[in-house]
Amino acid sequence: MGKKRIIQKEDAAAEKSSDGKDKAPVSTGRRGAVGQGRVYIQASYNNTLISLTDDSGNLIAQSSAGALGFKGPKKATPYAANRVIETLGEKMRKVGLKDVAVLVRGIGSGREAAVRALVGQGLNITSIKDITPIPHNGPKPPKPRRT
Repeated sequence: MGKKRIIQKEDAAAEKSSDGKDKAPVSTGRRGAVGQGRVYIQASYNNTLISLTDDSGNLIAQSSAGALGFKGPKKATPYAANRVIETLGEKMRKVGLKDVAVLVRGIGSGREAAVRALVGQGLNITSIKDITPIPHNGPKPPKPRRT
């Protein structure tokens, strides 16, 4: 059990440092206002994982269909992906996220539904990029069977 950090907010305009310059505003941590960010969507055959980061890659929020209580093959459905975006939408509004770049990985059925749900949340999507890994040559095929 470590010590808890307490951040005190100070009025930057009222406070002046000893040399007469204004102090920098105190950071409020992860809950600070973020204008732009990235949404990573990983849609597999078994689950849909969605992570929300700021521009430098720091994780703000993340959720998955399994974390919402979907079980078995229902985790990979478009409806589950839509519900995951709805739960993350509340966190996006708290942080003040407006513009997002979407990075989609995987070939699951939830990838299209997740992007559509992001538009439905009122976010401005600046770009959509597919980062699904594609093998250039792949593994060596097995030897032919001896008869």
